[in-house]
Amino acid sequence: MNETTQKQDSLHSEARIAHGVLHRLRQDLFVDAFAFRPLPPLEDAKISRWVPWLPERLRRWARWLPHVTVGSFSAFVLLVDLASSGPGPLHGMVAAGFSLLLAAPPMLTLFRPVGAYWLSLAAFAVGAFAESTSPYANLFSNGAFATHVMVMVLVVLRTRPRLAMEMWLVTFAVAAVLTVLTGTDPGDPAPVAVFCGVILISAAAVRAWREERQQVVRTRTVTEEERTRRTLLEERALIARELHDVVAHHMSVIAIQAEAAPYRVKDTPPELATSFATIRENAVAALAELRRILGVVRSADPDAFAESDPEAPQPTLGHLDSLLDSVRGAGLTVEAVVTGSPRPLPQGVELSAYRIVQEGLSNALRHSPGADARVEISYVLGGLGVRIVNGAPSRLAKPSPGAGHGVLGMRERVQMLGGEMTADHTEDGGFEVAAFIPVANTTGKNKAGGARA
Repeated sequence: MNETTQKQDSLHSEARIAHGVLHRLRQDLFVDAFAFRPLPPLEDAKISRWVPWLPERLRRWARWLPHVTVGSFSAFVLLVDLASSGPGPLHGMVAAGFSLLLAAPPMLTLFRPVGAYWLSLAAFAVGAFAESTSPYANLFSNGAFATHVMVMVLVVLRTRPRLAMEMWLVTFAVAAVLTVLTGTDPGDPAPVAVFCGVILISAAAVRAWREERQQVVRTRTVTEEERTRRTLLEERALIARELHDVVAHHMSVIAIQAEAAPYRVKDTPPELATSFATIRENAVAALAELRRILGVVRSADPDAFAESDPEAPQPTLGHLDSLLDSVRGAGLTVEAVVTGSPRPLPQGVELSAYRIVQEGLSNALRHSPGADARVEISYVLGGLGVRIVNGAPSRLAKPSPGAGHGVLGMRERVQMLGGEMTADHTEDGGFEVAAFIPVANTTGKNKAGGARA
């Protein structure tokens, strides 16, 4: 009983495998066999990579090189077959029609590849019937079979690798039927089948390799986009944390001053005391709401934010000397130049300028070891200019997985403040970052607040 059940299960498994093979064969070769699938021209990037020395005008034409190659092969098949046709007007017309039938499938692979295979197989069958009356006829010796093999190669390169085996099976099944119907001598079909199989397997390997490369490129593109998006989000989270510290500091000052104001005035009117109390309550409520909303951005653990000090001072351009001493201690020779008249700037502007300098010097340490760097801070009318430039590296830099993403963070800061930034390699092999951050006129504030410490 168990042996019978095992035999039935084995038969069922074989039936399912056979049904799956036939289903794939039907989907690949019969369903939408003549669907329009045009071959696109080559990409400009590939042309530039393959033949960078080619003039720009010729590169536009080089994009159509595969189409021209296949079209030339079709023309060659047509001319060769016409030249081999016999004399006579009727025979010539028939030969011309067969030549067109033979030359059309290679060209058709550019637009309808699976349909081109069936048309080529029909041409092969017609050629076998036409030569069946010759005593020297051989099923695989006519030019129709050689052209059919080339068509199958083109179809595999244009579609998917598994069509190689499917077309090989169908072709030699049709060849066996033609041998029986026409009585044509098949010669020695085994070497022909092996040779054809090797060619198709090679074409399938090339196609699989191309698909794998395309998949790797797509994966790298998606990974790079995700990494860029993650870098931007991380930089925005950092900016949000720092802005929170700046805003929280000022909100705390407002709350303290509103609480102390009634005690500075003798016989404070109740209405004024109530207003100051309301100001303080609103400031405290705003501070608590700010801490609650940005707490998630501050840390992956919201409770960690509750333990931090929201009034901790953020670095400004006044801390630039400490930053320069730090990078000098790390081995970077850096020079700082300040032009214009230093003046107090909004805390967000000074914080962003400090971070830009910090990231620019960090990039110089990572990507240009042994090079000198220069930092320029320019106080100009209407804004602040920041420039960080370093020379070419004197030794090989270690690989850095985040290469290039620090620039995204700097650009995000500058754009947030409505400024402009450029970052590019210099002619001597170094790197330069230049940014301009617009600042409203602060003359009145300077007079009121005095000089910066």
